[in-house]
Amino acid sequence: MAKWFDPKMLHVTNLNYDSDMTILFQRLSVMALDLIYILGVKSCSNLIGNGKLLVFILLVSNPGLLMVDHIHFQYNGLLYGFLLLSISNMITSNYIQAATWFAVLLNLKHIYAYVAPVYIVYLLRAYCFTISSSDGIHTPWYSFSITNLFKLAITVTIVFILSFGPFIDHLPQLLSRLFPFKRGLCHAYWAPNFWALYNFGDKVLQQILPKLGINVPKLEASMTGGLVQEYDHIVLPTIKPWMTFILAGFSMLPALIKLWCLCADRRYRALSFIRCLVVCATCSFMFGWHVHEKAILMLLIPLSFMSVLGDEDGKLFLIISTVGHYSLFPLLYPKNLLAIKIFMLLTHTAIGFGNIPSLYEVPQKSKSSKRRRAFMRLPMLSHIESLYIYGLLILCIYENVLHAAFGLDRTLPFLPLMLTSVYCSIGVFYFWIRYYYYFLTFNLSKLPMVGSVNLSVYAKKVN
Repeated sequence: MAKWFDPKMLHVTNLNYDSDMTILFQRLSVMALDLIYILGVKSCSNLIGNGKLLVFILLVSNPGLLMVDHIHFQYNGLLYGFLLLSISNMITSNYIQAATWFAVLLNLKHIYAYVAPVYIVYLLRAYCFTISSSDGIHTPWYSFSITNLFKLAITVTIVFILSFGPFIDHLPQLLSRLFPFKRGLCHAYWAPNFWALYNFGDKVLQQILPKLGINVPKLEASMTGGLVQEYDHIVLPTIKPWMTFILAGFSMLPALIKLWCLCADRRYRALSFIRCLVVCATCSFMFGWHVHEKAILMLLIPLSFMSVLGDEDGKLFLIISTVGHYSLFPLLYPKNLLAIKIFMLLTHTAIGFGNIPSLYEVPQKSKSSKRRRAFMRLPMLSHIESLYIYGLLILCIYENVLHAAFGLDRTLPFLPLMLTSVYCSIGVFYFWIRYYYYFLTFNLSKLPMVGSVNLSVYAKKVN
C-alpha cells in the first residue's frame, strides 16, 4: 500500500526520506493498526463486571501509546493489541489461541521474550496438567497431558516457521540485529530502572572519591553524552550483557515459582497469571540490557486491566502509571510539544485518581480526621507517596524553566535527562518491590471485594 502514497519511500537507500505523503502514510497506518489494539482492549474489558468502562478508557487513552506511536511514530499499539488478545484468551482458558497470539507477538518484537517464561509456566501448569486435587493445591503428575503439550508445540512451531522460514539463509545476520549488544547497557536517555541508579551512583562516586584522596581513572567516554554505544563504568564494575540476563532471570524466579503453585488452584489462575506477567515485565525493565524507556508500557498495559480488580493493584497502578508515563516525556523533546505531553498525562492521571479509588470500600472517618489526613494527600496513596508524585511537578518546572534560566543548558545540557531518569527510577524501584511482595504473599484470604463481586467467584467463572 505504501507505493500508492509515495513509491520513493520503498527505496532501500532512501534513508531519512520524509515527504508529506510518506508522513501521511505513516500516520494513517498507525491509526489503522490501532484497531487491533482497540480489539484487544475490548476483549479484556468485556471480562470485567464492575469497572469495565474505566478499564476501556484507561487503555484506549493511554498517554504512553499516544506519545510513542502517534507523535514519536511507532507501532506499539499493534503489539499490545496482540498481547491483550493473548491475555483475554488465557483468562477464558482458550490456551491454544492465547499461545498463538503470543507467538505472533514474539515474532513481531523479541523483547516480549522476557515474559515468555510466564506463559510457559502457566500453560504447563494450567493446560498440560488436566486435573487438580480437591484442595486445589496439589496437581497429580500422572495428569500431565502429552497431547496438550504437543498441541502447544505444534502451534508455536508453525508460527515461527512462517515467520523465519523466508529468512532461513540469513539467520546469523538476523540474530545479530535482534540482539545488538554493542549498543551498550543503557540507551542515550537512561530508562528509569536499576541501571540508571547504578550509572548515577558511578557518577556520584566519581566526584566524591577524589575529594577523599582516592584516585579515580579519567575516561573520555561519558554515559551522559547522548550517544548510543558501549561505555565502561569508572568506579563501579562494568556491566556485561550476560550479567543483565542472569540478574533478570534470577529476579523472575521467585515469581515463576509462586505462579506454578497458584496455578494449581483454579480460583487463582487468571489473576495470578496477569500479576506474574506484570512482575516479570518489571524485572526485565529493571535489569535488562539496553532497555528503552518505552518498555515501561509492557507492565503498564496489563496492570491497567488489574487496577479495578484489587485495591493494591489499583493503588500501585496509580503510582507507576503517573511515574512511568512522565518518564516518556524526553522522547518528545521539542518545546512546542510540552503542553500536549502535560495535558495527556494530567488527563489520564485524573481519570485514574478520580475513579479507581471509588471502586473500593474505604472505612468512613470523622470529618475532622478525614480533613486532616486528606491535606495534600492523593486518593489511596500515603503522604510520602503523594509527596513523591508532587515531586514530578517540581522536576518538570526545573527541566523546562529553571534549568535554562540558570544558564545550565549550555554547560550541563543532559542534566534534565539524568534527573528524570534517576527520579523516576526511584518510583519504578518502589513499585517493583511493593508489587513483587504483594504477589509473593498473595493468598485466597486476601482476595479483596470489588464493588459487590468477589474476585474468587470471578476467577472461577473465567476458568
